[in-house]
This record gives sequence, structure tokens and C-alpha cells, in this order.
Amino acid sequence: PTPAPAPPPAPAVYRLNELSFDVTGDGTGPEIRLRGSSWVWQRSALSIAGRRHERGVTVHGDSSVTVDLNRRCTSYDAVVGVDDLTMKLGKVSFAVYAGANRLWSSGVVAGGDPAVPVHVNLAGLTRVRLVVEPRGPFGPVALADWAESGFTCS
Repeated sequence: PTPAPAPPPAPAVYRLNELSFDVTGDGTGPEIRLRGSSWVWQRSALSIAGRRHERGVTVHGDSSVTVDLNRRCTSYDAVVGVDDLTMKLGKVSFAVYAGANRLWSSGVVAGGDPAVPVHVNLAGLTRVRLVVEPRGPFGPVALADWAESGFTCS
């Protein structure tokens, strides 16, 4: 009898706060593209609207971070909001793009607002951009969080 085929490998979640940058990575998993990406603070703890999150990244209120997936990925999940370090100042909007196509958008999120859940289907994509745009006078100085942020890939 023919043996049963081996099951596919279990999906893995690649956490944004643990990703290598493309200049130091090995290209086998998702990596942050250094050239063309804004400043990224990879953190092990952060807080949005008084709620602590165990992992995520913080960016400025006007930022774009490109992630090369480097493998077949099925989804991107996170919660987003203005970091409590901003002391409830600033408003921003979050979006996820593939090329010029916007895949997801948060609408306006103000300091002190609860985190907004993100779920994006990545089937067939090779690269995404995580974009934050300032809204209002304090938006550019706000610290924006992509908390509990992860790419599910095979």
C-alpha cells in the first residue's frame, strides 16, 4: 500500500516585534525592509488606552513600514492604537497596503481610544506596507502602535 502523504507543516506566526531587517535576515521568513521604511521601535510591552499588550511595534504618527513576506502567508493580525506614552494626544489613521491597493483601514483613532482589531488576508501577496497617517495638529508627534502584530505563514 502507498503511505499516506505527510501533513503540511503547521502555520507559524511571525511577530512583527521579532522580525529581522532585510539587511541582517536570511530571507526565509518575513523581514522588515530597511530601505524605504520609517523608524520602528520593536517592543516587548506597550499600552493602548490603559490596556497592556505583550508585544508590538511603535512608529511615529507619519510612517510607512514595508514587510517582505518571503514565504506563503495567509493573514496579518494586530490591534492598533495611539500609545499611552503620547498621553492621549494625537489622532492617526492606520492602513495596510499591497502596492497601491489598500487592504484595510482603521479610520481615525485618537489617543485614549481603545485598540482597533486588524485582520488582513495575505493570500498571494509577497509584500505589505503598514502605514500610519497623522490626523490633526498632534498626529505627527503621536506614537502609534501595531500591537500583538503577527504574520501567519506556512
